[in-house]
Amino acid sequence: MKILIIQQKMIGDVLTTSILFEALKAEHPDAELHYVINSHTFPVVENNPFIDQFLFITPEIEDSKSKFLTFLKAIKKEKYDAVIDVYSKFSSNLITKFSGAKIKISKKKWYTSHYYTHTFIEAKTPKTNAGLAVENRLQMLQPLCEIIPQRIKPKVYLKPQEIENAKLLLTRSKINLEQPLYMISVLGSGDNKTYPLSHMADIIDAIVEETNGQILFNYIPKQAHEAKTVYNFCKAETKQHIYFDVFGKSLREFLAITHHCTALIGNEGGAVNMAKALDVPTFTIFSPWILKEAWSMFEDNKKNVSVHLKDFQPDLFIDKKTKVLKSNQKSLYEQLSPHYFMDQLIVFLNNNISSIS
Repeated sequence: MKILIIQQKMIGDVLTTSILFEALKAEHPDAELHYVINSHTFPVVENNPFIDQFLFITPEIEDSKSKFLTFLKAIKKEKYDAVIDVYSKFSSNLITKFSGAKIKISKKKWYTSHYYTHTFIEAKTPKTNAGLAVENRLQMLQPLCEIIPQRIKPKVYLKPQEIENAKLLLTRSKINLEQPLYMISVLGSGDNKTYPLSHMADIIDAIVEETNGQILFNYIPKQAHEAKTVYNFCKAETKQHIYFDVFGKSLREFLAITHHCTALIGNEGGAVNMAKALDVPTFTIFSPWILKEAWSMFEDNKKNVSVHLKDFQPDLFIDKKTKVLKSNQKSLYEQLSPHYFMDQLIVFLNNNISSIS
């Protein structure tokens, strides 16, 4: 059996969808499994032993109708038996159509159902602490698998040399790996997913005060100004604990550095999903317009904890659609004061302080 899984765009989505490969290989060990992803997301699934082949959608393919058509023709030549379209957008509809597969699976949408042989309505309430993002993906396996795990966790596969190289980078930067080390996701993937910078500084101040820990910032060079703004908001004594210039120069390097951290704390997004896939504890702050039930994966109020304004001011969300919340996210996010969840953060820190070597 030859199966294609499609998950374009975001890093967190690509990593989460990778659980389907492990589940499929468990029941169909001889199946050939291919994965369509955007090229920039490859580092989070690199070395995954359950994926046989990657098919990359590059920026050039996205920007050119002729190159996308060439890509579709290449898909057609593969002669897939089944396609699981997790992305479920126009581009993946076309990929599914060109695949010629007899079994075509996706989420249920009235305007695209004719593309597929099996469609599934996404649940709104999670049944397990795996969360909706995991559970709604796993249900797509029903036409192909008799045994579907209730929960299966995404994993990042680092090479020993990557882990050792990150350890050397940290120790050469005068970081003590016998002491608490925290990766702070100071910025979200966009302004509308970024916790107010002054609030984030208050969080970092509290972390240092409680743990005397060492602090790393997760950012890329083009975000240096915003990251520096957070740094400048921090107390003078906190700044002495921040290693501002130590950060991953690539996604794989970030992953390897995070492997050595006591916990990752900060904005919800790909960095949190990657930390969980590395089995690193996480404390996540959700943007007001993001559905916490979908992405609060594997939370146990100890190793993985998250907070959302709705937890503290539920009345603000009554009968409010996502579009309205998104348009008012800035004022809503300002209302999520650190004092609401400071006790939770302190408990999390004390639960997860440990030496990482």
